[in-house]
Amino acid sequence: MPAHRRSSAPVAFGHRDMGRRRFLGYLFAAPTLAVGVKLGIDLAGGDTASAAIPAPPQPADLYDLSDALTDAARPTANLITVVVNEDGTVSFDLPRAEVGQGITTSIAMIIAEEMDVPLDKVKITLADARPELVFNQLTGGSNTIHAMYTPIRVAAAIAKGALLDAAAAILQENRERLTSREGLITGPAGTVLSYGELAKAAAATETRMVEAPPLKPASEFKIVGTPQNRLDAYDAVTGRKQFAMDLDVPGATPTMVARPPSIGGTVEGIRNEDEVRNMPGVVDIATIRTGVAVAAETFGQCIDAVRALDIEWGPGLVDGESDDTIIEKLRAAAIPLPPGLPGAKVIETDFTFAFRSGSPLETNGAVADVRDGKAEIWYGAKVPITAQAEIALLLGIPQTAVTLHVVQSGGSFGRHLFPDAALEAAEASQKMGRPVKLMWHRTDDARHGRTHPMTTVSIRTSYNDDAVLAYHQHHTSVETDTQHGLGEAISAQATKLPPGNYSVAQSLFLLTAKTSYNFGVTNQLLHEIPLQFPTSSVRNVYSPDVRLAQELVVDQLANAMGQDRYEFRRAYAKTDHLRKVLDKVAEMGDWGRSVPDGVGYGIAVHDEYKMIMACMAEVDARPETVNRPIRNGKTGPRVTKVWYAAIPGSVVVNPRGMEAQLMGGITDAVGLVFTAGLHIKDGIPLEGSWDDYFYTRQWNVPEEINIEILEPDPTLEVPGAGEAGVAAACGAIASAYAAAIGEIPKFFPILHDELGFEPKPLVPPIPESPTNGLDFTF
Repeated sequence: MPAHRRSSAPVAFGHRDMGRRRFLGYLFAAPTLAVGVKLGIDLAGGDTASAAIPAPPQPADLYDLSDALTDAARPTANLITVVVNEDGTVSFDLPRAEVGQGITTSIAMIIAEEMDVPLDKVKITLADARPELVFNQLTGGSNTIHAMYTPIRVAAAIAKGALLDAAAAILQENRERLTSREGLITGPAGTVLSYGELAKAAAATETRMVEAPPLKPASEFKIVGTPQNRLDAYDAVTGRKQFAMDLDVPGATPTMVARPPSIGGTVEGIRNEDEVRNMPGVVDIATIRTGVAVAAETFGQCIDAVRALDIEWGPGLVDGESDDTIIEKLRAAAIPLPPGLPGAKVIETDFTFAFRSGSPLETNGAVADVRDGKAEIWYGAKVPITAQAEIALLLGIPQTAVTLHVVQSGGSFGRHLFPDAALEAAEASQKMGRPVKLMWHRTDDARHGRTHPMTTVSIRTSYNDDAVLAYHQHHTSVETDTQHGLGEAISAQATKLPPGNYSVAQSLFLLTAKTSYNFGVTNQLLHEIPLQFPTSSVRNVYSPDVRLAQELVVDQLANAMGQDRYEFRRAYAKTDHLRKVLDKVAEMGDWGRSVPDGVGYGIAVHDEYKMIMACMAEVDARPETVNRPIRNGKTGPRVTKVWYAAIPGSVVVNPRGMEAQLMGGITDAVGLVFTAGLHIKDGIPLEGSWDDYFYTRQWNVPEEINIEILEPDPTLEVPGAGEAGVAAACGAIASAYAAAIGEIPKFFPILHDELGFEPKPLVPPIPESPTNGLDFTF
């Protein structure tokens, strides 16, 4: 039975819907062939049945975040076009952001497959901000492939059909007698025409609606479903790939910002501005909303000037707050759990999750040229339309006067949902009257960057000797900032949720949070408190915390009811798909084998982004492992082995790319469980660089990772993979650690009490650059 069913919500376009839908597209009037697609044309007989399951379905079982984002994008899908050029290449201006997840490669594969054109002939670029696209220019929720797989195939199929029609007219042959292959169309007499030769002949003289031909059956796929290296991999590893800080924008001056010693502090005065202006290389100084911007000939000179500034700072927004004070506020604000059922046994557990940094590999940065009432911005925006509007509002110019170029980014983890660096660059450029290339320091990222908010979780479950009767899970969190286009898209689809007056964050929680087990009366909810920390939807948003806490309680239930942890999960899993991936990882990891004292293994499942997943992990918590010496490192227990299985919806576009994303999620999970957390003291994180924030390091990466991508299931929908690997891995790793030490951990990351570094000073805001790096090379 499919893991995803919906009642009144429209069925998303996926592999299973091909036979029940017809697709319309547009041939646009253009010099060469240009094709768009129209969605939402239903035939009778659509499948909207809901699954019959013992536990009442939760909102995300019927209509989830992927559905909401896909539905929000439908109205403007026709504005996205596939273009055939005279040189035989096919162009597509992708209205999503490439932040390392590999979507440019996957989209190119989809177009190449449907059009019968070589993969290297497909050119994918990132679209500038286009307000007319509304929610169709939004990257988040691992939604790109799920939302765009069918629309792009339809546009490509129409384009190929128009090329065939043009070739048939030129060759005076029936279209059915022509064949397309490798960007060439061949007639029965052997005459060959290239797509480039046909691009003008196939172009429409007026825009008109057309019906798409049948899409290529999966049995004929030659590119989609085959492992492919990323198209940008060579450029990335050789340094040729261009990020915002690599762009050679004429006259753009290196610029950095001196930031306050507290979050949200304001500039009240600069005591030595003239002195700093006379420092070597300094070009200009300007006070902006977030601090003091300094432009200089080099970034090294920017750092020197920032360190030299003597600034009088006003108070911050969360002065005096610390981990302890925030936890106290969260516990006081928590909505009480329903009481246990009369006569039932009860397990009640509380968990706490620290603030966590998104910490992408690429530090935040943007280029801006604001002059003569116009602005041109280069930034890795995931919601460029909202960014464009915010920049225009800040500068006091019309949105139409702002050109925002979307640049590829070296990671995001939710960071680029907000245009913080682009806003700073635009303001600095306007005040200085020159183009600027503004870069954040790693200290800026750690202390003033957006974070996943601190959260407390309370769970109460009722059971008897025969069954779990009720399961309630309440999250209380510092407020997540959702004032970006993702929040608007979710709001636009909120009518699909059960009646209620939900905030955007609560809607997002309901669209993602669920239990994968039949636990009777089930309830999960989110409540937030409005502390003004800079927050964002960090990778996989709520699911890692939801899943980790739930899987540890599942372990408690299994132990209390005298059952094996894997067999218990298998018995209570909601679907056959979940049982299938559970069985697979249990087989891969040889569940039930004996291990030394201090070593444990755990197992977990997750169902999100149209993918069904299970993970088994092994953790070594023996003293000789926990206490292994690493210079300036937080080592602790070691995840030694991970086994991961996934049913990837109805199709895998690029198996190699999906495996890489799942591996990245596993690596993310290691840090989230053990080491990656911020320490808040006096209203600001103690972490002052990437060295201080212990994201998973080489010495904590599992020695062995085994990933099995099972056969796609045509009854499911097209999946996303960017965030998919995190939650199940978090649950399995925490379960394994609990088995290794014989108790359930309650605070995450587990090693949070171990600071592991000497905090850098808050003033000056950028620490002195190290000069002893060669002493530590191998």
